[in-house]
Amino acid sequence: MLQDLSQYVLDIAENSLKAGATEVKIELSVDDKKDLVSLIVEDNGPGMDEELLKMVADPFCTTRQERRVGLGIPFLKQAAEASEGFLRIDSTKGKGTKVEASFRKSHIDCPPTGDLASTLVALVVGWPDRDLVFRYTVNGRMLELSTYQLLEVLEDRNFFVLPEVAMWLKKYLNEQIEKLHTGRK
Repeated sequence: MLQDLSQYVLDIAENSLKAGATEVKIELSVDDKKDLVSLIVEDNGPGMDEELLKMVADPFCTTRQERRVGLGIPFLKQAAEASEGFLRIDSTKGKGTKVEASFRKSHIDCPPTGDLASTLVALVVGWPDRDLVFRYTVNGRMLELSTYQLLEVLEDRNFFVLPEVAMWLKKYLNEQIEKLHTGRK
């Protein structure tokens, strides 16, 4: 089982990118008043036909060649349902896929957020030719970062893979995430 939400984000986003998506949108929201954590990962990839969509939550269903099981979606479904939430997957062949999960935040089985900064840096560095949009909302305060914004500053995707850019991005994200959680500006 994956340990935290950042690992689910990495798994689902990488599945989207490996399938050919050129853009992945990741939205994570924490709302203490509603006692809710929600995660949405949406892509513009090839999508799934109805047959594959019906089987995608089965751990023994995978389109990968390197292993015979696909554990990310089944474990996400298990984690969501264990914390009184749900998993919903909408996909249209040729148009993309949207994975949505929710969790009751106060439930003992609700997975922690994990290291979102490292996950996002891994996605940006690992897939510099793709576009990522990340929105993280904590009690109404939002952090938004995208490769589109990074390109405005860096002007070239080749810079995404430079170690100093990756280190700066991780530090920046950690600072912004900390501000979201503490309410500082």
